[in-house]
Amino acid sequence: MDDLKAMAIFAAVVRLGSLSAAARRLGLSTSAVSQQLRALERSHGVTLLHRSTRKLALTDAGARVYAECAAMVEAAERAQQQLRATREEPSGELRLAAPIGFGPYLATALTPLLAAHAALTLRLLVDDAMIDLLDARIDLAIRVGRLPDSSWVARRICAMGLLLCAAPDYLARRGEPRSPAELRSHHWLSQNRSDTAALVIRLQHASGDLHELRVEPRVSSNNQLLLQQMCISGLGIALIGSADAHADLQQGRLVQVLPDWQTRPLEVWALTPQRDAQPAKVRHALLALSGHLRAMPGMRD
Repeated sequence: MDDLKAMAIFAAVVRLGSLSAAARRLGLSTSAVSQQLRALERSHGVTLLHRSTRKLALTDAGARVYAECAAMVEAAERAQQQLRATREEPSGELRLAAPIGFGPYLATALTPLLAAHAALTLRLLVDDAMIDLLDARIDLAIRVGRLPDSSWVARRICAMGLLLCAAPDYLARRGEPRSPAELRSHHWLSQNRSDTAALVIRLQHASGDLHELRVEPRVSSNNQLLLQQMCISGLGIALIGSADAHADLQQGRLVQVLPDWQTRPLEVWALTPQRDAQPAKVRHALLALSGHLRAMPGMRD
């Protein structure tokens, strides 16, 4: 590896025809170029160039070595071009992980990006379980709520409001709660990734009053979409993301319960392996996702 620089300098000298021309091209002094060539010859015990004050001539060994050194320099230049292209133009495979509920949003946000960049491919891993991002070779992950300790870099995108929702027929059967205290007598559908059965809900009124209650879910799951469907089917009350609930509220499949009481919103994060030197595919995807998610109903900066 120590010889690579000297070999590149040797190739430049031969290609440009003189030590001084190579020195100018490489931003070195002529003496530095000469020292590199002498060190390369001494370390391998061969003479590569016959040098005089007026011209250079390749030895037989030098001619053979030059072909390989020139090929090495060309390969390095191609690698540099690839690095620049990766930095400037989205290309290659983008591996993106997100919760299942974010699948439709990812499709809408990333379709224009894929349409604009033919060299970009996409592999989506949508799962409500916490997959190992390193093992899955993830470039960009969307996560919601509290983040576990990690070496990954987290960027806050926005916050998603949570709404207490129920189906109209459920409220017709069980009665519509008029206060947080009445929520204890209702059936609950809860997203829960742990074995803890109880669900603790903290509500704040528009006036600033706070209320905390602990309920036992009738149904719990790590899949928010499944719980939302059960909520629409009339099985109970659920906390649903504002963007997820928007269409069902608009079309009357769900009704917001206690609209004057709010829960703390969920933070939405983008995770990447490193903060700096992001390839173009990650930078562009992050911009597309951030813009789309922030514009969805109920999202907050």
